[in-house]
Amino acid sequence: MCGIVGYLGKKRAQPILLEGLKRLEYRGYDSSGIAVLEKKKILLYKKEGKISILEALLVNKKLEGTIGLGHTRWATHGKPSDENAHPHSDCSGDLVVVHNGIIENYLILKEELIKKGHRFKSETDTEVLAHLIEENFKGDLEEATREALKSVEGAYAIGVISTKDPEKLVAARYGSPLIVGVGEKEFFIASDVPAILNHTREIIFLDEGQLATLTPEGVKVTTLDNKKVEKAVTIIEWDVSLAQKNGYKHFMLKEIYEQPRAMMDTLRGRIAKDEREVLLPEISLSSKEIEKIKRLFIIACGTSYHAALIGKFLIENKVGLPVEVDIASEFRYRNPIIDSQTLVMVITQSGETADTLAALRLAKEKKAKTLAITNVVGSTASREADGVLYTHAGPEIAVASTKAFIAQLTLLYLFTIYLGGIRGTIPEEEAQEMLATLRNLPQQVKKILEDIKGILSCARKYFHKRDFLYMGRGINYPIALEGALKLKEISYIHAEGYPAGEMKHGPIALIDEDMPIVAIATQGSVYEKVLSNIEEIKAREGIVIALATEGDKKIKEKADEVIYLPQIREDFTPFLAVIPLQLLAYHIAARRGCDIDQPRNLAKSVTVE
Repeated sequence: MCGIVGYLGKKRAQPILLEGLKRLEYRGYDSSGIAVLEKKKILLYKKEGKISILEALLVNKKLEGTIGLGHTRWATHGKPSDENAHPHSDCSGDLVVVHNGIIENYLILKEELIKKGHRFKSETDTEVLAHLIEENFKGDLEEATREALKSVEGAYAIGVISTKDPEKLVAARYGSPLIVGVGEKEFFIASDVPAILNHTREIIFLDEGQLATLTPEGVKVTTLDNKKVEKAVTIIEWDVSLAQKNGYKHFMLKEIYEQPRAMMDTLRGRIAKDEREVLLPEISLSSKEIEKIKRLFIIACGTSYHAALIGKFLIENKVGLPVEVDIASEFRYRNPIIDSQTLVMVITQSGETADTLAALRLAKEKKAKTLAITNVVGSTASREADGVLYTHAGPEIAVASTKAFIAQLTLLYLFTIYLGGIRGTIPEEEAQEMLATLRNLPQQVKKILEDIKGILSCARKYFHKRDFLYMGRGINYPIALEGALKLKEISYIHAEGYPAGEMKHGPIALIDEDMPIVAIATQGSVYEKVLSNIEEIKAREGIVIALATEGDKKIKEKADEVIYLPQIREDFTPFLAVIPLQLLAYHIAARRGCDIDQPRNLAKSVTVE
């Protein structure tokens, strides 16, 4: 949530800041603003609403300054308004701050600063930072920022500029992501890589409690107690086009159609040439350590949690290892029974999800082995876990996750085959069959994406409905949860996912002639049971939209709508079943005129608790 971009160089800052903010829109926001240092003054412009409103305000203003900060705000303290939008200034207007995070002790600090004569103009916690830095300023912006942050409790990623130290841009992070970009005689800060990808691929990822000072001479990184830190530069290898729409109406639709490529990239280099084993050296665990693991926890939020549930079904079935799946926001508020023989895997697209990082740190405190599945190279999760598996999905811009989910599934299946090989629970012949199925999946996903007439028909017929139920059994139950989540995220229709066998325990009371039920009814061990559930629904006049396996004629007699999927092994159906549900949610939301890439109240990366 919230987006930060900053620039120091020889070019005009204004267009660079606005471009960067647009590339951070996917994080979710309710207001935006920029501040540019020009002729010993800070020119500050900020507005509630979309960036287009800010652009309209600036249309006749050609700011010449070459150092500046930009911000998209997602309200936490204080309602969305012009006054509460960032950047925030000190009393004199000579210093401005942008901030992502929450200052937990801001009320105490605010009271102290008011007693010292400081005048506040907003309701935000962020403004406290501007006044704190002003209070500590003695000629050096870096030192003033460092001293101010020593008083702060909470999470922050900040950027600061001042007319009184005009050749510096100071940035710091604790609990919220922040990166530094290194260009040709120009430097950047940003919340995420896409904001600056058009300008540089050389990125420094700041760690917790680190402060970066950008000057025309370069970048210096120190700790809060002023110890210099040598930081490696990471080269980002994404194609810039991956962060652009390329003719699609929305990023979400583009990312749905990128899923075959995301799967292939995630598989690349991880299957041995003879296709008999999986290669995952990045997990940093020896075969002996893996053999000693007695229990696996998988921790995640939202869509990643649904991937984790599928991982549980698969790993327990194929490896015989007990797996517990936890929602990250609940994990540390109980007493999880973990020790040195426990492996804790966290799944986070951004690698910066606050609750997931807190769970990871708790696991490390309890001496568990840790492993992260993430999409972002250099992210906090990737640096703090003992091992990391990158999904290689490329930047995911839309708030609703699609290609990151299918890439996470790809890695979970690879990881299962890898575990089964080491622990001797998956015979070599079956491992080969599973790997061949994985290799063939991108083509099968493409086949679904090439014929969406049935999905478009369903969207046209049912986009006006107010409630949906999704149901599945076994390994497809998490896909019912994911389908429901996608629909409510982007269309604002109330939707719930249930295990099909639970229909009689409550949800069946909701069914009437106005209730569409999406049933995952693919061929497999529970097929007849799902058919029985469908008959129960039809007896109560519910509308049934069924996902079924190609060639299944029996389902046509029972369902109102049938969307066919290619034939596949039962334990691989989640890869195929999720695609129509993503598309159904997208096309329903499009018909309802919703803001698909930036749904209301949602942020791409939840970086505060």
